[in-house]
Amino acid sequence: MTTSLEPLPVPTSTTGSTSASTGRSIFREAMGSDFDRLHPQLQRRFGFSSADGIACIGTGRMERIRRGADWLAPFLRIGSRQNILFPEEGRDVPFTIANYAYRDGFGRETVTFVRTFQFTRPRRFDATMIGSHHRPGTVVDFLGTHQHLAVDLHPRVTDRGGLVISSGEQRLTGFPGSPRWPSVLTGRADLHEWFDDEAGRFRIRVRVTNPLVGLVMGYQGWFTAEYPTVGAEGIPNHVRPVRESARA
Repeated sequence: MTTSLEPLPVPTSTTGSTSASTGRSIFREAMGSDFDRLHPQLQRRFGFSSADGIACIGTGRMERIRRGADWLAPFLRIGSRQNILFPEEGRDVPFTIANYAYRDGFGRETVTFVRTFQFTRPRRFDATMIGSHHRPGTVVDFLGTHQHLAVDLHPRVTDRGGLVISSGEQRLTGFPGSPRWPSVLTGRADLHEWFDDEAGRFRIRVRVTNPLVGLVMGYQGWFTAEYPTVGAEGIPNHVRPVRESARA
């Protein structure tokens, strides 16, 4: 089942406050009271919802981007056609991340995670995330432009207020019944994001691994964030998926 993807309007009342949103952020809902243990800058970054009329735009550099064995490159290249992973490696690569909160065509609170890596040929790694009413403590991550793969994400807080997100079960939403992707073929993602008070910037480290081949890809680096107001024109089309899946 798919929906048309016209720009969605946002409420006319907006806020540029430096405090975290008190609305229905999907991460606040998933993490409950633990959300308040996050560093204040992480609360701000992950704490807004579609009701707030703001976005989070991060700009920085990935100090190192790696992939696993050379023979993985063709498979990563195939994934890049739908903005899922990519085969390039590099150091000091310009990076942006665009987080917009909106209600999708099924009325679900949704946040975009559109990551752009400025190689000679820019590469995107796209995801749209929703909350899960059936899996408490879980955020569902739709990977790529067509939402064919749904991944359960489990967020938790570190002792120093950082955010760790680990992936769990993966489902093929393009097939009836959303069958599970075999665990031996899955890529396990582990993300650690924290705020560096001394440098005044966010830092991030991501590793995607597989039980058979080890490292698939990974990156680490930093970015700063701005929180622009989203006007009545709604969410930009270029950050939204081409297809939306009703199956999560």
